[in-house]
Amino acid sequence: MRSDREGTAVRRASGERDDARGGRIVRLGPADLIGVGIMGLRMRKVRAVLSALGISVGIATMVLVTGIPASSQQALLDKLTALGTDRLKAQPLVPEGQKPIKLPPQAADMAARIGPVTATSEVANTHQPIRRTEDGDPDDTAALTVLATRPNLLRLVGGSVHTGRFIDARTAALPTVVLGYKAAGTLGFSRLPAGKDAPLLRLGDRWFTITGILDPMPLDPDLELSVFVGWDAARHYLGFDGHPTVIYAKAPDEAIDTVKSVLAATVYPPLPSFVRVTNPSDVLTAKRATQSAYSTLFVALAGIALAVGGIGVANTMYISVLERRREIGLRRALGASRGHIRGQFLTESVVLSLLGACAGAVIGALSTAGYAVTQNWPVVIPLDTICAGIAASVVLGVLAGVYPSVRASRLTPTEALATT
Repeated sequence: MRSDREGTAVRRASGERDDARGGRIVRLGPADLIGVGIMGLRMRKVRAVLSALGISVGIATMVLVTGIPASSQQALLDKLTALGTDRLKAQPLVPEGQKPIKLPPQAADMAARIGPVTATSEVANTHQPIRRTEDGDPDDTAALTVLATRPNLLRLVGGSVHTGRFIDARTAALPTVVLGYKAAGTLGFSRLPAGKDAPLLRLGDRWFTITGILDPMPLDPDLELSVFVGWDAARHYLGFDGHPTVIYAKAPDEAIDTVKSVLAATVYPPLPSFVRVTNPSDVLTAKRATQSAYSTLFVALAGIALAVGGIGVANTMYISVLERRREIGLRRALGASRGHIRGQFLTESVVLSLLGACAGAVIGALSTAGYAVTQNWPVVIPLDTICAGIAASVVLGVLAGVYPSVRASRLTPTEALATT
């Protein structure tokens, strides 16, 4: 009686079931199939770990060769964006033998209504002489320009304040000025005196208080040579007529070309050909070329890494079949079908690939984050690449296990058990 119960247990472990007529129907459900596949890996833990390590290295390499360059690329793109690749500038041309056209006072608001535009600002040349003293010679500062401006100009052009503060909503109507970096050097100011009265500067016939000095803006040399006064203050104290001379518009990189094509007609509808819109900076071209070059590199390196991992799994499963021929023969003798043998080895291959891929993804992500932090780069973990890599690993696991599983299923019980 005990012997019969033991035989039944062995047959059930091999997927056998007894029907009502005493015959044997061999069945193996998905849960049983997964259990058998995992059991094969657990019985050879060291080999399973080493096999999974192969594909882990492949996936980790894939994450690294995409994550580290992506982090580096993002750091570079952030720097390029800071240089003004998302900004356009529109200004009127000077027709030969004629006076320059005047943009309408509402030109900046008109530009802001262009769909992709996220921000606009404006400046206007007030054509006022600059003097440090009552009797100073304006010719000494002829290279400098007095610009009426809006409080949001500095944020839009990516500038920063070296000392003091820029024009804001509270000072826009007051007789205060801010000096561009080179303008401050020309006028003999490097910093504002701490704890003392702010220095004064004469614009036209009016004294203005200097409240700030800007940092260098290498992409906007005209602004470095400018003295800034609030828009309302310029109208009140300097007789400014409200017509801007330069319109700045900011938009996403991918929409810059679209905005450029309509900006001139938007800010000056009567004669858009008389308005010059600056092309996107050459840096934008370099930025797009960088993105394209990196993308091509990512695909090539990721493909190589996955191919190496797939070859490793195929090799492991093929050797596994050679080593486990006696086990295969025993299972066939206990009633396992060829389909069960194929399913067992395919399951082992897929589980091996999946475990290795998940471990590799974690290792690669942590390594990428660690390296990016040491380089002061933004951490970019390409989740779509990780998901695609894991999915591709499972597919490779299936492909890598097809031949070994078919070879194992073709072994007859006599042939397999006769192997020494």
